[in-house]
Amino acid sequence: MSEVQLQVLGSGTSQGVPVIGCDCRTCRSSDPFDQRLRSSVVFSTEGKNVLIDTGPDLRQQLLRSELSSIDAVALTHAHQDHTAGLDDLRPLIFKSGRPMPIHCRSEVAKRLREQYAYIFENPEYPGVPKIDILPLQGGIQCIAGLDFTLIHARHGDLPVVGFRLGAISYLTDANHITDAELEKVKGSRYFILNALRDEPHYSHFHLEAALDVGRRSGAEEVLFTHISHHFEPHALLSERLPKGFGLLWDGRSLNA
Repeated sequence: MSEVQLQVLGSGTSQGVPVIGCDCRTCRSSDPFDQRLRSSVVFSTEGKNVLIDTGPDLRQQLLRSELSSIDAVALTHAHQDHTAGLDDLRPLIFKSGRPMPIHCRSEVAKRLREQYAYIFENPEYPGVPKIDILPLQGGIQCIAGLDFTLIHARHGDLPVVGFRLGAISYLTDANHITDAELEKVKGSRYFILNALRDEPHYSHFHLEAALDVGRRSGAEEVLFTHISHHFEPHALLSERLPKGFGLLWDGRSLNA
């Protein structure tokens, strides 16, 4: 496979950073690395762009990234901070003249049909985005002609799907992963993993748990995403991470 690029559209948690109405030192930081939109990335290789998650900041993220085409979308799970921007794909769908493939688990598809009922109830309306919902299951999924390894984990009681393409693995919104699924990450140049805060959380890895998963993953470098304002600012948090660990930030690109 050709070199894979991962472009980070957002690295924040469900409220983003800064959080509305908060005056903590992270939310008041002037460091651009502390300006985090909701988590989303794009895998790119062989002329194809695959978007992971369509959060509520998607319009801003796509404009900022200057991406002019998306070949397919894959959704990690059904929560609003990962699906609420799906309608912002309309200009790219209209431009391409074809429906957008949306790869997701069955329970996510059910949620999309409820959340975006106008798409499915009146599909011939001229302004409705055309989408094709495709199943996301098993160990390997062909998305936009690219074979992704699916990494299955849990987000509290909810199944969540991560993705590996080439030497880059991405898993967000998880708090449990089996050894068998973590084995799929082994040998990755980069493993992107969620780390919400220092304190334990019922559905996200906190820092100590994320460090443990990262050490066991066999990846060369582990980079944390889905970062909340409960952490200290980016520069200070980076300083206390051990060797082999780092932070994502909005706009960062990785190549492997």
